[in-house]
Amino acid sequence: MTALQIHQKLQAFLGSSSILSADLGAKQPWVELSADHLLPVCQHLHQTPSLHFDFLHSLSGVDEGLEKNTLLVVYHLSSLIHEHQLVLKVRIPRPQEGQEPSQQIPSVSSVWRAADWHEREAFDLLGIPFSGHPDLRRILLPEDWEGHPLRKDYETGDEYHGIKIDY
Repeated sequence: MTALQIHQKLQAFLGSSSILSADLGAKQPWVELSADHLLPVCQHLHQTPSLHFDFLHSLSGVDEGLEKNTLLVVYHLSSLIHEHQLVLKVRIPRPQEGQEPSQQIPSVSSVWRAADWHEREAFDLLGIPFSGHPDLRRILLPEDWEGHPLRKDYETGDEYHGIKIDY
């Protein structure tokens, strides 16, 4: 199935105005959705026999910087049976340190189990909040670590528990 055909199926499922943007001619065709559409779309992509996206290659978080003030999550999906691929993108406002996020991204770990650790990593390193995640806590850094090191405005402290942090 081509990227255009997958896009048309998504438009039929969601309505054409629910897809925020897309580039179907890219080397890795992508579709951008709002966060509130992500989980139903992922369930649809996984459960619809003609689509059957059964493999989540990766889930990556991106800090788009203070100018845009957004965080982006990119999902690389494949159907091993049908041999087609799609990239989904979801963008949310950047939560400020110490404040409740104005928007969260729904966890897709109920659709693809591999998302569990990918989401924890994006939460740990970028502070991306995933609602409905079964165990959203740090995975690479200690629980008492302050901040999110992959954020563009992150400033490394001088020490951690008496250990000098020097780069």
